[in-house]
Amino acid sequence: MKVMVDNDLPPRLAVVLHTIFEQDGDEIVSLREKFGRHDLKDEEWIPALGAEGRWAVISADQRIAKRKPSRELFIRNGLVGFFFNPALQKSALHKQAARLLTLWPQIRAQHSLAANGCFAVPISGTKFASIGR
Repeated sequence: MKVMVDNDLPPRLAVVLHTIFEQDGDEIVSLREKFGRHDLKDEEWIPALGAEGRWAVISADQRIAKRKPSRELFIRNGLVGFFFNPALQKSALHKQAARLLTLWPQIRAQHSLAANGCFAVPISGTKFASIGR
């Protein structure tokens, strides 16, 4: 699975996830690592990932999923997004990382089932709710 961690989360989160899951064949990169800069607009990186195909995105920016133009761009480009819910956004980085580690099997499964979509990463439980539909 190819995963990009958006620039609203620390790049070191991508490093930690990649270190843990690369042996399983997962590639996890930060936006900065992928594109060489951190200040890309959504309208730049979304189509670039879409052109490569089958990327998942981890983000704390639910505006991508909730605003119609950016959501449509995200869906049209075949991306599967996992967006932190507001409570998780406010949590410390180690708690965010622990949550992703706990949910990684479900993230993999959701990514393989969905051709595209925007899903909320729950603070508890293991079910992903669709965002913005």
